Amino acid sequence: MICKIYYRRIIIRVILLALNALLLFWIIFFFPNVSLIILTGLLFLFQVVSLIRYLNKINQKLELFFLAYLSGDVTSLKHSLKSGSEFDKLQEYFTRINDRLEKIRVENEIRNTYFKTIVDQTNVGLISFTQNGTVEFINDEFRKIFNCYVVRNLTKLDDYKDGLSEFLKTLEPERSDLISVVIQGELIPLSVKKREFKVGDKLLHLVSLQNIKAELDQKEMDSWQKLIRVLTHEIMNSITPIISLVNTISRIFKDRETGQIVDPKELTPAVIDKTVRGLDIIEGRGKGLVDFVRNFRDVNKLPKPQFQVVNVRKLLLETKMLFDEFLEQKQVEIVISCQPSLLVQADQKLLEQVLINLVKNALEACQEKPNSKVTLSAHTTLEHTYIQVEDNGKGIPDVVMENIFVPFFTTKEKGSGIGLSLSRQIIRMHGGTLDFISVPGEKTIFTIKL
Repeated sequence: MICKIYYRRIIIRVILLALNALLLFWIIFFFPNVSLIILTGLLFLFQVVSLIRYLNKINQKLELFFLAYLSGDVTSLKHSLKSGSEFDKLQEYFTRINDRLEKIRVENEIRNTYFKTIVDQTNVGLISFTQNGTVEFINDEFRKIFNCYVVRNLTKLDDYKDGLSEFLKTLEPERSDLISVVIQGELIPLSVKKREFKVGDKLLHLVSLQNIKAELDQKEMDSWQKLIRVLTHEIMNSITPIISLVNTISRIFKDRETGQIVDPKELTPAVIDKTVRGLDIIEGRGKGLVDFVRNFRDVNKLPKPQFQVVNVRKLLLETKMLFDEFLEQKQVEIVISCQPSLLVQADQKLLEQVLINLVKNALEACQEKPNSKVTLSAHTTLEHTYIQVEDNGKGIPDVVMENIFVPFFTTKEKGSGIGLSLSRQIIRMHGGTLDFISVPGEKTIFTIKL
């Protein structure tokens, strides 16, 4: 038992009160004496008042005890309660509980400091807010990105980009998105992702914002370097033979030793024929360069999509019909797998252009393989429509995969290298993506997601 002293004192007082009551009744019934009755009654009344005062005093001590613990002022409590108090044992237990709680509090503070240090050291900006926009937490990287130290409400972010607060509130959880904000005159691209979680009854939104300017700059630099390599390769392929032919023709009409132009009478029909053929080659190469420049210009002149409802199965069938003659000659099979009722919002002509390019590539990739087959399929989910072009051809080598969408990159002898680049741009203009997977020697699958 914790409060033995309190328990014993209450029992003693109750026993004394009961004995006094019995004595009072005995005097009244067996030895009636007014003076004794008054004296015994006053003693009984004193004992009742004393018991009440003792209980009130105990209540006051308990109130002081719990208030001290609630306020955390354990030191003052120890001084206020004398040794031998009714609640010494209770105080001892509460002190032990308080010490354990204090230890847990210190451990939590250390843990919170540890995690806060980690969060502040990360290169991802973090902001946590409630549904009404009250900001609960921001880390150092967030302050660095937005160049601000205090954000009490999400509406402050509208100073950097109109509607940014509403965008963060309505951003779908677990979905990544890209936004750009202008901070101190600098355009900063941010990758944004949100998660939702509950703390008690409070729903909190945690948004991560990562500055990807360096990554985009590096990707842009890599793209330019790849493009320059392809442009250099294509131009050099045309210029080198032209220079060689010009030198050859020049040597025909010039004396090698003196550098003088030869007499026209010395030109034989064979020399003239060789000269003409050389000029034809130069003309062909020149036209090739013109076509190359025209194709380069076409990459940046794509028309804006005119959206309409498109029946996907009908589009796949029409695409297949364009290659009927090729299929008969090369013995390649095209299989279509699509529900007749599948519809999508798209520009039919542009989407058809993409499919023609993908099917053409697929047919060329598998035409030398026995039992060649190209599968055109489409299906839909709650959020997206997927159109796939699959072939069982030779696949795409690993060394080529990285450059497959680079403008003017091609492994074909007569290819322009802009088909897949244009196709990806068209799909992006539809708000979708064009990606692929390939297993060399087995299959290749290009997937359009709209």
